[in-house]
Amino acid sequence: MRALELLAPARNADIGIAAIDCGADAVYIAGPEFGARQAAGNSVDDIRRLCSHARLFGARIYVTLNTILYDDELGRAEKLIEELYGAGIDALIVQDAAVSALVKRAGVQLPLHASTQCAIRTPERAAFLESLGYSRLVLERQLSLGQIKAVRAAVDAELECFVHGALCVCYSGQCYLSEYLAGRSANRGECIQACRSLYDLEDLRGRTLAKNKALLSLKDLNLLDRLEDLADAGVMSFKIEGRLKNISYVRNVTRAYSDALDALVEKFPEKYCRSSYGSVSEGVPPDPEKTFNRGYTALFIDGKRGRWAAMDNPKSMGEEIGTVTEVSRRGKSMEVHLRPLSKSVVLNNGDGFSFNAGASGIMGFRGDVCKDGMILCKNIPGLRAGTVLFRNIDVRFEKELERRPCRREIKAVIDIVFGDGTIKASAVTSDGRVAEREIPSDSEPARDAARMEAIIRERISKRTGRYLFSAGKITGRPHMMKAAETNGLRRILAEDLDRLPCTSVPMAQGIANAATTCEKTLDYKENVSNSMAREIYSSRGAATIEGAYETGHPEKAELMRTKYCIRYELGLCPKNRGDGAEPLFLINNGRRMVLRFDCGSCEMTLSDA
Repeated sequence: MRALELLAPARNADIGIAAIDCGADAVYIAGPEFGARQAAGNSVDDIRRLCSHARLFGARIYVTLNTILYDDELGRAEKLIEELYGAGIDALIVQDAAVSALVKRAGVQLPLHASTQCAIRTPERAAFLESLGYSRLVLERQLSLGQIKAVRAAVDAELECFVHGALCVCYSGQCYLSEYLAGRSANRGECIQACRSLYDLEDLRGRTLAKNKALLSLKDLNLLDRLEDLADAGVMSFKIEGRLKNISYVRNVTRAYSDALDALVEKFPEKYCRSSYGSVSEGVPPDPEKTFNRGYTALFIDGKRGRWAAMDNPKSMGEEIGTVTEVSRRGKSMEVHLRPLSKSVVLNNGDGFSFNAGASGIMGFRGDVCKDGMILCKNIPGLRAGTVLFRNIDVRFEKELERRPCRREIKAVIDIVFGDGTIKASAVTSDGRVAEREIPSDSEPARDAARMEAIIRERISKRTGRYLFSAGKITGRPHMMKAAETNGLRRILAEDLDRLPCTSVPMAQGIANAATTCEKTLDYKENVSNSMAREIYSSRGAATIEGAYETGHPEKAELMRTKYCIRYELGLCPKNRGDGAEPLFLINNGRRMVLRFDCGSCEMTLSDA
């Protein structure tokens, strides 16, 4: 049986705790430095607090130490690894090869997961990274199911795959556009999200094909209905993007995917199980349409090109709710009348709305008063009859997420044996812990044994603490038990179970294999930025190792490579012209970059012109 893991993001410990309560089997979070989201750092003490909560359900905590490192940072990184190990983390997500050497030097046993920043797109690349000792490989987002299966056949390491959230347009770990434009490296956690910026597009003759558009912006990933396909392809960890997202986003999306994974496990109970314990109840029915998104795509999962661009809405549009039928201005305010997309659309005071205002881009506004298809708001330029309106903040939904948090509980069965003057009770949890108690009883045996047993079953089958108890076998003649006695028995057993650590599914441990070698010549795309990583690659056969882009800024360098194609998105794809597609040019604030099209591989590159 294969354990499946839902891996949720956490900007901070409180969001991580909420993710676990909503069904996450694992959470990934940044430490105080060296994480690929510089704005999402956390103290070691907060991570220790998150680890303590995760242990209640056998869940895991992974810390992102996934930037490239410079030589003067290696000592700090080693000290941080020691502190994180002491805090109780389960694994490190890493990009820089030096981290494996630092873990050994620190003398700690920590599984290493190769970050998606390691650009894992081929079986050969996967096999090499596995040979370095990585126990898990986080795959490139732009892979098809067929490509994932090929990687699965090549390695024994666990496979992790993104299933939801924002998409980088470039193959992960090899985007240098932010560094090129602003001197802020994505591989150093400082990405300016240049793929969401506005660009002009020109052809070889200088004609403008598009102006002031987010030409590199992609829709968000949503594979909620493809988990079975991914599991069948060999994926065991399903990852939600969003370490900068708020708590409502994490609660909503995590619950949606947890419910979907539960359904998959229920469909194939002999094949799959969850990697942590506890069932989720209460809370608000999840709806990913109601949280931040730029529209959704399944990307390349089926090996087919689709319309992936979010050129006109690089920010969250939210859910489409209807069409404006009338706009009337009243001084500094305006009254907007809406034809709802369906009867289920209910507007709330304070809702946030967005629409495409053409040349002005995406406009957003708040509804001060919203009632029966009417929105009263401040004057909004460009909003007119016929405009398609979206809602990107549903106030009622957000308030319900906050007011009704999820409840996670571990199931436990209580067996009771009634003896002469004693009651023996044993509780067995779904993760295998056992608590036993024998208490004296001076109660008389019940005259109506069947009725008393039914009463005891009802009273035992209740919540206590983090456990959802149910009655198992009841043997012997039931005693006359008061409600206080059964309640007390449940509380005692819950306290006893709390003293026992929740069972954890064993973590995969990587095994280094020095026999696997790398290419003899490594260019800047290998992101080698320190002497320790250089040593590792040299020991694997590399004779020439170019420094990371950040250390040398090579001229005319390829800044990104991607399956995404601007020609295709704009209807300009030269389908039958092989590799003969002419280059195009992107212009951003006077910086001119060249787009080239490898039609044979169906890839687009962006380079310094």
